[in-house]
Amino acid sequence: MKPPKASIAPASIVSEIWPGQSIELLKELHILTRDAKLNQDTRRKLKQVYHLFRFIEKLLLEISDRDGGVTLADHGAGKSYLGFIIYDLFFKGRSKGRIYGVEARAELVQKSVELAERLGFDRMSFLNSSVAAALQSGELPEQIDIVTALHACDTVTDDVIAFGLAKKAKYMVLVPCCQAELAGLLRRNKAVSLSRTTLAELWAHPLHKREFGSHVTNVLRCLYLEASGYDVSVTELVGWEHSMKNELIIARHTGHIKRKAATRLSALLQEFGLEQLLDTRYRLAQSI
Repeated sequence: MKPPKASIAPASIVSEIWPGQSIELLKELHILTRDAKLNQDTRRKLKQVYHLFRFIEKLLLEISDRDGGVTLADHGAGKSYLGFIIYDLFFKGRSKGRIYGVEARAELVQKSVELAERLGFDRMSFLNSSVAAALQSGELPEQIDIVTALHACDTVTDDVIAFGLAKKAKYMVLVPCCQAELAGLLRRNKAVSLSRTTLAELWAHPLHKREFGSHVTNVLRCLYLEASGYDVSVTELVGWEHSMKNELIIARHTGHIKRKAATRLSALLQEFGLEQLLDTRYRLAQSI
């Protein structure tokens, strides 16, 4: 299907939209209104999307010249804001590469399929699936270059990491969200070895338990990635005034397994009374 004829954005917002950006796409994503205007909320959303794209673009450029082009899988895609923006700004101007959007809600997948067809984004595919089930899908290639997950809730981020490891991803770009599992385990297990020390004050109150659990969850994830052959960097996605779910984890595969990371991961889990996770989520780290 041929893409729609391009429209021109009003001069007042041209400076805020990147060159080559599809105005039709921004309207469909409700970043622009039907008369191509930005309000304060959508202006902030556009800046956030562009900011994340800058991180991902650097990774895309590093591997874009290989045969067959880059493959990218976006998990918990929702309305596929991220996938569409990446395609529009990077893949659209190239003849190779494909984006796969993975989303468990069928109605959102169908809308994304229809939008890609209207815009002529013919190298976008959408899979109605959980992250775990996607690993068994014949619709995805055996190897994926870049795996992304923007605000994947609770343990879904861990599923995405498992997906990236199985697909031998060169890069993983993760913005975790709503990490509730560890707070619940801390509440039930009481971290016996630390419960009689002053460190227990770090999770004495429900709010602190939630925030501390969220922080420890991401620390464990980074150690696990390092123990699995990745270099890891952690930074802010956007300013804290925009979102409290703001931690951006970028993992680059090197093949260099850091045994010290595996040892520290195991020690942390034991200290917090979370050894059960060594038999499930972090099995690779245990075997190193």
